[in-house]
Amino acid sequence: MNWNKWIRQTHRWLSIAFTLAVIANLVASARGEPAVWVGLLALFPLVVLLLTGLYLFVLPYTANRRSERRAD
Repeated sequence: MNWNKWIRQTHRWLSIAFTLAVIANLVASARGEPAVWVGLLALFPLVVLLLTGLYLFVLPYTANRRSERRAD
C-alpha cells in the first residue's frame, strides 16, 4: 500500500471515529452533565483529521508541480 492510499484510508476511518465520538458526546450531554473525557473524546480524531485533510488538500497541487518539473 503506498503512502497516499494509506493516508486517505486513515482519513476515512478517522472520520467514522470522529462521528461516533460526537454522537457519544451528544448522548452524554442529553443525559446531564457530561464527563470531561467525553468532551475530549472527539479531539484526538479531529486533530489527526485536520492533519490528514490538509495533506490531502495540498496533494494535487504538489503533484501538478512535480509533473511540470518533469516536463521541463
